[in-house]
Amino acid sequence: MVVARTTGAVALKRWTQSSQKQCMRFFLWTALVFPLAISSAQQAPPERAFPQSKTAIQTAIRQMESSLSGRLPILAGFATSDHPLESYRHGYYQSSVQVSSTAAGGSLVRVTTKITAWYVDPGASHSGYQTLNSNGRLEADFLDQLSDQLSGAHPSPATPAAATKTPAKPKTTEPVPSAPLPQRADDPSLFSSSKELAPDTRSALQAARRPTVEEDPQLVAEAKEFSDILKSQTHPVNLVAVKKGATPVFSTPDLNAKPLFYASQHDEFEILDFNVDWIHVRISGLSRGWIWRNSVEMPDNFAASDQPQATEVPRPFHVTREETVPFPGDWSPLRSKIVRVLTVQKIDENAVDSSPEVKRDYAKTLFDKTYTEISKGTQEIAGVVLVFDSVDGGMIAATTDSLKQWESGALTDSALWHQCFFDPPEIFDATTPAASH
Repeated sequence: MVVARTTGAVALKRWTQSSQKQCMRFFLWTALVFPLAISSAQQAPPERAFPQSKTAIQTAIRQMESSLSGRLPILAGFATSDHPLESYRHGYYQSSVQVSSTAAGGSLVRVTTKITAWYVDPGASHSGYQTLNSNGRLEADFLDQLSDQLSGAHPSPATPAAATKTPAKPKTTEPVPSAPLPQRADDPSLFSSSKELAPDTRSALQAARRPTVEEDPQLVAEAKEFSDILKSQTHPVNLVAVKKGATPVFSTPDLNAKPLFYASQHDEFEILDFNVDWIHVRISGLSRGWIWRNSVEMPDNFAASDQPQATEVPRPFHVTREETVPFPGDWSPLRSKIVRVLTVQKIDENAVDSSPEVKRDYAKTLFDKTYTEISKGTQEIAGVVLVFDSVDGGMIAATTDSLKQWESGALTDSALWHQCFFDPPEIFDATTPAASH
């Protein structure tokens, strides 16, 4: 009897230990597999199954191409980023659609959206176009529009298109709305039945409807905040806009070079430099590129005097003497100060008198070269003076501070001439305030 009891206790203990091990394995399996399933579901791209064939889906998508790209007036609610969304402007989205057939004869539609916007860096060193992550709203809106398009384009079998007397709707170029407009709960068109609802039922629906923007203080506050953000955004004045889509952006100013990428219509880039044929632009951060000038629209603030010449201007001069002496004139910014003086003569003494444009063009070359030299030296030099030693000669003088701003890009060529000294002014076709003082 005692042996039987002992045997039973041992069996019960073994069964309990086995059950505990099985429970432990189950919990461990659940802890490992369940988070993976959740992660897989969260990372799945936006997609939706439709009963229509792949051909029917593709036909409907072609009619909705205007909904696949466009500008975003605000990024809040559409994109996510590591930076505050208020630091971005000029938002633009581009969606691509993949359609695959299912075993049941239907189709699976997957939507991928790329959002780009101009990031305004507080320090201005990392400003440029960046790619943001879509939060899925644009993709869901497009799938909803596709569902509406398919339901309207394909009548039910009970009323085939050939048997209906209603004429087909003409095609329109109006953009498809981003999402169907919600109906009010008290809108009579919401009810398909001609019978009136009971008063208590209608009252309950009216009480349950969502308030409009004018009635909800929170929505009014959010709308005002978005409006203030748009008003506070300033548009840079040194941007070029791409005229049409698929415009190539090259790594070098060469039409035979391989494009870095193709810009979309209305894309904007910061101007770094330009000439008669090419625009040197900032793509993002330290990334640079070149765009054929005829492919972009130049900003209005670029004056005609800032435009480059169509052909390179000859420079028939050479420097015959260079010295560092007190300023040889009575111009107040350089009076009695030490300057670098370069004496310039014509290469061909029998050549006709040089035009003012040729002299100013050659002066820019010497200003650039001389400022680079004196900026690396230890002697304090207040300015650079060019003396044209010829019958139609004269003098051009510029302060070192003006040349520093010009070299950094803070001054254009026209602005530099306004800060130079010309003697006599008419020889250089200069009518600037500093020309004769």
